[in-house]
Amino acid sequence: MATTTDAPAATRPASLLLWRLLALLYDFFPALALWMLVSSLFVAGYTLSGHAARENIAPFSTLQWLLWLCCWLVTGLYATWSWRRGGQTLGMRPWRLQVVNTDGTPPTRRQLWLRYSVGTLSVLLGGLGLWWALLDRQRLTWHDRASGTRLVRLLKR
Repeated sequence: MATTTDAPAATRPASLLLWRLLALLYDFFPALALWMLVSSLFVAGYTLSGHAARENIAPFSTLQWLLWLCCWLVTGLYATWSWRRGGQTLGMRPWRLQVVNTDGTPPTRRQLWLRYSVGTLSVLLGGLGLWWALLDRQRLTWHDRASGTRLVRLLKR
């Protein structure tokens, strides 16, 4: 039986895909609140620029693509800032999940943004990078491998 020696002593590998999916579900709600805030700022600006209050931003317009980019960036700021400060987002806390470097130290900002970017690609591809953890010997996802980080599950205190 193989053991993980690169994780801190008070942790174990977060090998179950279920924990990751539950954390993603929990993190959807703070992300949704951030998206609503960004969208309301866009709508307010759109209305102030002379458009009718009932008029929507046109689908697939430059402004709508900019809105999506801003939503992606603000979600990335939330995730990477949370991971950098304590290794956990709000959704990871109830499940005792933590993002760490391969040697157990806190990851760099570059690693965290790479993790977020590859994780986004994974989700856009139907979660293929997450499902990959079921086939991977070390139960790592695409974003774990690409960024050199690991998701560990903290032991109960």
